[in-house]
Amino acid sequence: MLDQRSGWGPRSRVSSTHVLVALVVVGLVTRSWLSSLVGATDRLQTAVTVFAGVFVQAVPFLVFGVLVSGAIAALVSPAVLRKVLPRNEPAAIGVAGLAGMALPGCECGAVPVARRLIEQGAPSSVALAFLLSAPAANPVVLVSTAVAFPGEPGMVAARLAGSLATAVVMGLLWSRFGSPSWMLPGGGDRARVVGRTRWETFTEAARHDFLQAGAFLVLGAAAAAALHVLVPPSWYERLAGQVLLAILVLAVLAVVLALCSEADAFVAASMSSLPLLPRVVFLVVGPAVDVKLFAMQAGSFGRGFAIRFAPSTFAAAVVCGTVAGYVFLGGVR
Repeated sequence: MLDQRSGWGPRSRVSSTHVLVALVVVGLVTRSWLSSLVGATDRLQTAVTVFAGVFVQAVPFLVFGVLVSGAIAALVSPAVLRKVLPRNEPAAIGVAGLAGMALPGCECGAVPVARRLIEQGAPSSVALAFLLSAPAANPVVLVSTAVAFPGEPGMVAARLAGSLATAVVMGLLWSRFGSPSWMLPGGGDRARVVGRTRWETFTEAARHDFLQAGAFLVLGAAAAAALHVLVPPSWYERLAGQVLLAILVLAVLAVVLALCSEADAFVAASMSSLPLLPRVVFLVVGPAVDVKLFAMQAGSFGRGFAIRFAPSTFAAAVVCGTVAGYVFLGGVR
């Protein structure tokens, strides 16, 4: 009798991995036909060029990020973080924000880790500070930002400072005004399933993060291409002349696009007609609050929590990103 878990036999199911491989194969087989089709119009060819540029630049960082995320899921227990946290809550919030820099992972992976920290006795404010800092201020994200914006170290510094400030501010606000009754009781997600080896945990976490983040990367690259060819240049010129409006528009766009933090810098870099300051806000807001994070937070912590936490985080990220961008970029650029 064949092992059903092996993926062979009459009961094997088609997974997202199979679909991804099939799409890659189809793309390779039909690339000549697609090339001739794309060459039919200049605008379509430009859109494909922008899409490919964003996607190809971002993929290596996405792959490295999900590999690190999988290693963390397999090797690092939230109990380690809980043991090193100071007993003083404000100090613990700061340490949790800095810990996010050392433990990179995507936004999706940070939600269950934050949940487990709470279940293991960490204050919810500390766990939420880690939730916001881990996907936004880690080395993979910072390096990808530096590559996306060569010669602009202020973008990296502004993103780091804005993201850390958002995490700490929201942690402090939650410790002051948050209520445990707004969150679901314990018993939520678990990092490891009983009986899984570390290798199985690693491969499953990396596969899940790659497929999920890759889907949003495709969406973001397609949006960047569409914005490049569909939006008239005069709109960008008007938006560039109204910085406050540009900040608000890009902040909302970050929420809607729901990009992976390891790849969003390349989408922001493609918006070359806009000033750097609104694009810093785009990079600070995206990893902190977006539509997919809202859904995940509602599922892990409860709808009442998400309804209160998401708008507050959005406001804090916009303010912190704007201030950090203004300081580290030397004004409105």
